[in-house]
Amino acid sequence: MVHLPGPLTRLDPARLSRLFTSRLRSPQLTSRLGVLLGAAVAVCLLTGYLSHAIQHPPAWFYWPSRPVNLYRVTQGLHVATGLAIVPLLAAKLWSVYPKLFRWPPFRDAVHAIERLSLFLLVAAALFQVTTGILNIALWYSPMSFFFTTAHYWTAWIFAGSLLIHIGVKLPIVRRALAAPARPAPPTGMTRRGLFAAVGAAVAAITVATVGQTLRPLAGLSVLGPRDPRIGPQGLPVNQTAAAAGVAAAATDPGYRLEVAGPGGTLRLSLAELAALAQHTAQLPITCVEGWSATATWTGVPIRDLVTAVGGHDGHSVRVTSLQQNSLYRVSTLPPPHAADPLTLLALRVNGEPLDLDHGYPCRLIAPNRPGVLQTKWVARIEVLP
Repeated sequence: MVHLPGPLTRLDPARLSRLFTSRLRSPQLTSRLGVLLGAAVAVCLLTGYLSHAIQHPPAWFYWPSRPVNLYRVTQGLHVATGLAIVPLLAAKLWSVYPKLFRWPPFRDAVHAIERLSLFLLVAAALFQVTTGILNIALWYSPMSFFFTTAHYWTAWIFAGSLLIHIGVKLPIVRRALAAPARPAPPTGMTRRGLFAAVGAAVAAITVATVGQTLRPLAGLSVLGPRDPRIGPQGLPVNQTAAAAGVAAAATDPGYRLEVAGPGGTLRLSLAELAALAQHTAQLPITCVEGWSATATWTGVPIRDLVTAVGGHDGHSVRVTSLQQNSLYRVSTLPPPHAADPLTLLALRVNGEPLDLDHGYPCRLIAPNRPGVLQTKWVARIEVLP
């Protein structure tokens, strides 16, 4: 057994916290870090909710089909700010953590509520950052829960506890930001040096990952799990046909696409689809994990198929994949996307027939949509009432 020196064995939590003090810590430092962290969190929460609403739209929600790169920008911001939060959150927690050891832990009922909200805030922040990074890396084995649902509802817990925290601390923050700066410590790191170090960490993390969205920086993004230049036909894939269990059905010579609407049902072979009027569009694939890549797609406009079975531009369209047992087997195109001439049932990409891993024999590609909704290995298209 290892015995601590005599004085340490008698320390209570309050005395222990004083062993880890720094003259850099002050309400002003914490407040400035909090403002920076709050701005990043606001962007992350807003863009994260937007992505969720696009995938699970409430009745009031409207998402346009143009500009075609809008989701690419919003989701890129979500992932970039989520990663930038890591050094900001670490610095903010460092600036206040001695207070977590104060004894007694709360003075009265009001203080107990404040401390509980603080616990929820810190726990939710760490959960969101950790699970977000695991999702970006497509590393789901450490998570025994469905990431999307847990990430979404924990974000609401985080937002609520953050509002309580801001309400409690706002007078302190206002006084701290208005107060004159404290003299810098005579030795060691200065406050300016601390902010420079945090800023450098944010910049390094951003440059090392944002190339997943900004292709010119792809070569510098050494921490990005996806290189947008690498994959079949020059495009990354998250799930192969083998992993999805569709290889046999997708390559079946008897494949027929079923298109159903108020005017009847068509069953079209791949050759019959290729014989229809084709349209070419340059559109990005943008995945929720943060990577995106632009490609040139060629195929049949969805609106032409809708018209062929008696539909019109006001209809929504349900697209179903050959893939079984997937939460994203079915996606729905709202009217703005279904009617957009850039929304295609793609047969070719970058001048070549679709690779099996990119959705052969045909896949959905629509402007301004998450990649998870760009259904691959399409089996059926249905015009909804």
